[in-house]
Amino acid sequence: MQAKPLNILITGANRGIGLELSRLYQQQGARVYACCRSRSAPLEALGVQVIEGIDVSSDDSVRELAAQLQGIQIDLLINNAGIFLNESLEQMNYNSIEQQFAVNALGPLRVTHALLANLAAGSKVAMITSRMGSIADNESGQYYGYRMSKAALNAASMSLTQDLKPRNISVGIYHPGYVATEMVGGRGDISPDVAAKRLATLFEQQCLASSGEFRHSNGEVLPW
Repeated sequence: MQAKPLNILITGANRGIGLELSRLYQQQGARVYACCRSRSAPLEALGVQVIEGIDVSSDDSVRELAAQLQGIQIDLLINNAGIFLNESLEQMNYNSIEQQFAVNALGPLRVTHALLANLAAGSKVAMITSRMGSIADNESGQYYGYRMSKAALNAASMSLTQDLKPRNISVGIYHPGYVATEMVGGRGDISPDVAAKRLATLFEQQCLASSGEFRHSNGEVLPW
């Protein structure tokens, strides 16, 4: 008997890592629900189910997402949407800090909470965070909003780890690497497709016993 295709939801799927994860899982035969604020031509070409107009910082938008997915079990929820801005002591911008909190920290929590009814025993939640959210790893300063929002996401992910464990739902916390995407101006050590393949391997390995681990896409356990 052929295995049932996995239902995989990916936020921020119109470009970068989200696009490559959508491509990878579509090639593997999964049912991909690709969420984004605005669809892109490369995403449209994949033939996945695109759910457009999803702003993870908006309660109304995420409620609409949940309504569209009513009755659909999600096997893997990948909270990938994020923004990257910079603030320094010399150029502080509290509006951009708040914006990053809204998208990077509250967004993944909002989406996960809204889709609890879609998650069943054995489902997995993957949080795409950053090692820049590590307090122990910060040796260069700056990037106040990004660092703080990713640290907050890590904290929320650990609470979700505890709260979802009785439901047999695991949570993974992942730094994709320094990936050459539009978000960082094309700079980076690895390409989005390599990051996607590494992450997909870790998602497959993710289980209740490893729930709450903070890992680099190369498999390394990262400090808090």
